[in-house]
Amino acid sequence: MPVSPAYRPDPKFQVLGPEFADPVLAEAFPQTDLRFRNHRAAQSVGLETLSDAEWIAHFGRFEPLPGNLDPPLAQRYHGHQFRTYNPEIGDGRGFVFAQLREAGSGRLLDLGTKGSGRTPWSRSGDGRLTLKGGVREVLATALLEALGVPTSRSFSLVETGEDLVRGDEPSPTRSAVLVRLSHSHIRFGTFQRHAFFERPDRVTALTDHVLENYYPEQADAADRPAALLLAVVARMARLTARWMAAGFVHGVLNTDNMSLTGESFDYGPYRFLPQSDPNFTAAYFDHQGLYSFGRQPEAVFWNLQQLAGALSLTTETDLLVAALNGFGPAYRLELVSAMLARLGVRQRGDEMDAALVQAAFAALAEGGEALRWEPFFFDWFCGDAGRALAGPRGGLYAGEGFAAFRAAIGAYEADRPERLADPRFAQPDPEELLYDEIEAIWARIATDDDWSAFHAKLGAIETQRVAWGLPAQGT
Repeated sequence: MPVSPAYRPDPKFQVLGPEFADPVLAEAFPQTDLRFRNHRAAQSVGLETLSDAEWIAHFGRFEPLPGNLDPPLAQRYHGHQFRTYNPEIGDGRGFVFAQLREAGSGRLLDLGTKGSGRTPWSRSGDGRLTLKGGVREVLATALLEALGVPTSRSFSLVETGEDLVRGDEPSPTRSAVLVRLSHSHIRFGTFQRHAFFERPDRVTALTDHVLENYYPEQADAADRPAALLLAVVARMARLTARWMAAGFVHGVLNTDNMSLTGESFDYGPYRFLPQSDPNFTAAYFDHQGLYSFGRQPEAVFWNLQQLAGALSLTTETDLLVAALNGFGPAYRLELVSAMLARLGVRQRGDEMDAALVQAAFAALAEGGEALRWEPFFFDWFCGDAGRALAGPRGGLYAGEGFAAFRAAIGAYEADRPERLADPRFAQPDPEELLYDEIEAIWARIATDDDWSAFHAKLGAIETQRVAWGLPAQGT
């Protein structure tokens, strides 16, 4: 059997009709070398039983999955890119390949592509993905999931045998096609497109589709557009808070990179923080620091305002403003929850929780270049001062600059302290994913076709994911 009994196809997007997506076909690639398949993600949708040959047939040559989309659909959308509106974009190098239900939760999920070839929205692009870009995305999503960030999951990476020319990296370079497993690929920019053409009927159809398939608890709301915005505001507050707790900088927070289900996706020039720095940017072309680490909440809120603008064609503005006003309070609550989860301590439910978060950020800033972001959370996990002070950074933590943090965390109980028994916490350092390490992993692939460091890194991240035991995907 090519699929397991857990496989439940449920193609929904096609019912929206031709104004929302275009049928397309994948390119016929000169080679299809399987470089990565996500077994755990495949189990969640009943595709783990595919042989490698069957896997390549579906995710390298894009033969349709049973009972699913045929042909795939390239979405139509617009978007603000660095706050400049662009009506010329859409799925230019990808498509929605399949929709299916997640085992256990029953959530509707998408399998979408990146690098699958030209579409009607490619403009002057070649519709391809560099192999390096695929490697970087697989690594990013693995660590983000381990850190409890709602994210798309890299499902498959197939090298495709073409030489690509790029202006911002050594060329020619190798090519690949990536498949993502996401809750949805519908973007803020999907709504913006139909608002741009002044089609409230299509905005309403899209609103109904999103509520019925992704927010069914809001499907009977008296005002559906306002209910949708309220739900999306809550999801985006959670996502942004978890980015901040993870020390993650997305880099390109355009409205076409914002998912209606509040998942992080489309990883281009991302970075994880080396040290605490609110001005740290990921994209070399972000000269104004618009999407710097410390401005990410502001950027997400601005994007939510653009979504509200699109929805204003179909409801009263004051209802949308009320929904937007909930972002700040929701973000602050989510940040407390995310930071305390990363520190491995139980929330008290009083003002001391916010004080601990403030003390943690102050401690990270106090550490400066001597304290990397990820080791701080690793050292203090479960609030274990003895372990932190006895570790390799203990001398730093014993200083006067950390006194307020030591006092604040000392008032907290560990959450599931048995996690510290995991052998991973006997190591001196956690897994990180800083720029130089990614470059070193890629260099071994590029020069010697040596994938050992790539797979070793993924294995180490998986070990840490289990050790952390942070909130699971979709929670």
